[in-house]
Amino acid sequence: MISNHEIDYKIYGEELQFVEIELDPNETAIAESGAFMMMDNGIEMQTIFGDGSQQQSGGILGKLMSAGKRLLVGESLFMTAFTNVGQGKKKVSFASPYTGKIIVFDLKQLGGKIIAQKDAFLCAAKGVSIGIEFQRKLGTGIFGGEGFIMQKLEGDGLAFAHAGGYIVERNLLPGEILKVDTGCVVAYTADIDFDIEMVRGVKNFMFGGEGLFFAVLTGPGKVWLQSLPISRLAGRIMQYGGSFGRKEEGSILGGLGNLLDGRE
Repeated sequence: MISNHEIDYKIYGEELQFVEIELDPNETAIAESGAFMMMDNGIEMQTIFGDGSQQQSGGILGKLMSAGKRLLVGESLFMTAFTNVGQGKKKVSFASPYTGKIIVFDLKQLGGKIIAQKDAFLCAAKGVSIGIEFQRKLGTGIFGGEGFIMQKLEGDGLAFAHAGGYIVERNLLPGEILKVDTGCVVAYTADIDFDIEMVRGVKNFMFGGEGLFFAVLTGPGKVWLQSLPISRLAGRIMQYGGSFGRKEEGSILGGLGNLLDGRE
């Protein structure tokens, strides 16, 4: 069990992971709706507006406005709080929604803020604020893969995110540049400069199959990358799945194509 100034936790599994959080009496963890896996008797589950952080203390209207921002990133108005109301330590677990890894952000060690893709957040210690981050540059909002709005995680506690495939952490030096597929960016610290760059060369963007734009990350700061974005996985499933197969399926050409690429 790994300790932090707010909560203790342990991550289980390899490709399909879940995180077990140990709560002291009266300690609370928050999670996205649908992330819950299991919990000990003595933990109380409560649906709340937004994330329950101190930033939402401006009455019911303030809470509604803060929670409403989550609709802009495709999340629910509500989150779930899990509080240990019993005696002694209790455990609650949250699971990733698809194959990949769980990333642990110690916000106190990361400057108090992380910017993440819209569906990355899994759970956190109560007090961590989950808000929205608008892209400052027009180009990154239109072509950056995640749109104008991303999630921001703020506070000094632990937060947990999930990502697809294998996770790579990179520490970029001042001025160091890393070019990444836009869908592979999971999160980065607030001091990273995030921009986009168009793929050069007519053949590259017409026949390369890699999209028209790179994400350009400039240090100093830390970035987290995923090897398998969920959009890429979903695209492959649709490509090989039943009625979503070849447009020419059933024709002589379609049958020959299926033989050539190993589908028959």
